[in-house]
Amino acid sequence: MAAILQTEDLTKSYRIGKIDVPALRGVSLAVERGEFVAIMGPSGCGKSTLLHLLGGLLSPTSGSIVIDGEDISKLSDAKRTEIRRRKIGFVFQRFNLFPTLTAEGNLKLAERIHSGNGGGDAAGRREVLRLLKLEDKMHHKPLEMSGGEQQRVALARAVINSPAIILADEPTGNLDTENSAIVLDMFRKLNKEFSQTIIMITHNPEAAAVCSRTIRMRDGRVDE
Repeated sequence: MAAILQTEDLTKSYRIGKIDVPALRGVSLAVERGEFVAIMGPSGCGKSTLLHLLGGLLSPTSGSIVIDGEDISKLSDAKRTEIRRRKIGFVFQRFNLFPTLTAEGNLKLAERIHSGNGGGDAAGRREVLRLLKLEDKMHHKPLEMSGGEQQRVALARAVINSPAIILADEPTGNLDTENSAIVLDMFRKLNKEFSQTIIMITHNPEAAAVCSRTIRMRDGRVDE
């Protein structure tokens, strides 16, 4: 099976004063289409920097990032934004929902950003919300939902436009045990039933256990 995402000798340094501080020190990895991959490692090992590079939120210092056949490492900010819009769904630890919009409104906004117009598929939104057990929350705003429900809306928003890859940054970090299990079960269903490719940063071994593979990092490198 061909890799949907591949990096080669990826590095990233941050300039602090007159010193370049390396965050990634030559990361090479490949993720196949339909894989569910966990990225684990101690704090400061470069996990979040790697995820931000894979999502086109940062540009690398050197090396390449190929997503679904496109090398994004040398693209402008505008072109990387276009790749994100078309190919990547994000799920963050802090949900990042628009508080003034309902669950359906947050999905409609994601569709509008993806398509560039006000269209969208109401039946598709209902199906995604049904899959994530949110049918009765369509007209609820974030503050009217529990943390687990908000994270499921964030997951629905990430998948509503059928991205090639979902990137999840500690998606259960703010949830209790019960809601963590629900969200992880949703990720597993998306992966198993719809062959959704998922890359998830986590510090939780129980979360990593639902994945098909774990990549471990240390000191800015993949720990072989």
